[in-house]
Amino acid sequence: MTISDPISDMLTRVRNGLLAGQQLVSMPSSKLKLEISRILKEEGYIMSFESAQENEHPILRIRLKYVGERRARRPVITGLRRISRPGSRTYVSRYKIPWVRSGMGIAILTTPKGVMTGIRARQLGVGGELLCEVW
Repeated sequence: MTISDPISDMLTRVRNGLLAGQQLVSMPSSKLKLEISRILKEEGYIMSFESAQENEHPILRIRLKYVGERRARRPVITGLRRISRPGSRTYVSRYKIPWVRSGMGIAILTTPKGVMTGIRARQLGVGGELLCEVW
């Protein structure tokens, strides 16, 4: 089965895993998904991620991060939103990179210099395709 928007599928799997209280979420892997996972790990939104081979297909496993004790446990990620979709691509210049939740969240972009957060893209002075927002 082919997926028309793999990034949206990844974000939906993470969102559903957080709502269900799961520790681990698995999905088909790709280079872009690995880069998004790397950014989420660096920014402290997930515990870890790993890429594995299963039945000749690459699989990405993301370990979700929660705060609080067992009964009062809450996910670190409170929201995910896909911005640029296959039917409606959204490109921003370096001056138009949005602040997510007044700086409390991150925007993830693909730029000519690689996949990075909005803050890093502003520092490097590059714009690109706005993939998603995480808060």
